[in-house]
Amino acid sequence: MQSKYFIIGLIAVSLACTSKTDYKAMSDEKLMQVADSLAQICIIADGHVDLPYRLTVKRFRLTKEFLGIPVSSDEGDFDYVRAKKGGLDAPFMSIYIPTDQQQPGVAKNLADSLMDMVDAIVKEHPDKFAAAGTPDDIIANTEAGKISLPFGMENGAPIENDLSNIKYFYDRGIRYITLTHSKDNQIGDSSGDTTRTWGGLSPFGIEVVKEMNRVGIMVDISHVHDTTFYEVMKLTNAPCIASHSSCRVFAPTVKRDMTDDMIKKMGENGGVIMINFYNAFLDSAVVNQNDRNRKKLKAILDEQKLTFQDSLAKPIITQFEKDNPSLKTDVQMVANHIDHVVKIAGIDHVGIGSDYDGVDGELPTGLEDVSKYPNLIFELLKRGYSPEDIEKICYKNIFRVWNKVIEAAEKQ
Repeated sequence: MQSKYFIIGLIAVSLACTSKTDYKAMSDEKLMQVADSLAQICIIADGHVDLPYRLTVKRFRLTKEFLGIPVSSDEGDFDYVRAKKGGLDAPFMSIYIPTDQQQPGVAKNLADSLMDMVDAIVKEHPDKFAAAGTPDDIIANTEAGKISLPFGMENGAPIENDLSNIKYFYDRGIRYITLTHSKDNQIGDSSGDTTRTWGGLSPFGIEVVKEMNRVGIMVDISHVHDTTFYEVMKLTNAPCIASHSSCRVFAPTVKRDMTDDMIKKMGENGGVIMINFYNAFLDSAVVNQNDRNRKKLKAILDEQKLTFQDSLAKPIITQFEKDNPSLKTDVQMVANHIDHVVKIAGIDHVGIGSDYDGVDGELPTGLEDVSKYPNLIFELLKRGYSPEDIEKICYKNIFRVWNKVIEAAEKQ
């Protein structure tokens, strides 16, 4: 049997011979078949999947939770069976450090424990999963039929106040670090905080960015304050990523998203913006409606002198959520965000960073879990994106940035 990556080469030749194919003119049924085939043929790298922390919260059960035997939609968004169905080859495993655990002496230990867990999964199931420290590793693993599990760290707190920890985490497999999460940390200011501790990067944060460039870890600007972002753009000598960010034009109330100027600067930097699937980051209407629902529910609980945590509140909350379901977006909205980045920065600067397992199931219709990537490919084909464009979105753009970061480190 030929490897998937070998087949990609054959398909590329075929596509070159049929470059004038009008995918927009195809029936939905035929176009869905093409989308399913592309999902299996093309490497799909997702910049952000929060499986490791989800498994610590849900009491990790290796067979049921990770392999999907059996699986149900209320047990998270990622497992082996659904990943294979959706064509996912390289989900970056998020080593997520909550802000209430970002203090020295705690953050590094948590990061190590999360990586240990993923390492154990790879060791227990070497026929299904493999570690990956470079794009070439992912290509080799894909050829072997394995899902790669590269590491990205969400929140640079585990670096603590010691620059040597950057090389330590590189050696452990970390290939990008999201500088902050939802609160300011020792590296810089967060988009989710109003404290403005540093006015951008801290003095230590400046050294962190330089050391990440030197070591070869991608700098991830998701979650940072705008001022922090612009300082990083001036400082870095390698392209950066936004591992799971969307466009603020569609969600003006979400400071976590990227402005048009930030998207432009990322394009000029040579970086890649990997679109987040979280409903609230895709459309401010979702934020506003769900905020109104939460206030309405709080008023009901306050009237009965209950809190959200009280056991007596649970049936009230369940019934309220049934009567007032959360507003959701759809796969078309994700495609709108991709369109917007392409319009501003170009096709070479957009990717996929779903945030699966990190948003409590608040996902668009049509993108409910890792089996659904073909639905996004279908929508992109329908909008006129070529298979070559889709390859860039699915993996070539993030691979280019990753390799540039490796090259920049080797030159230092």
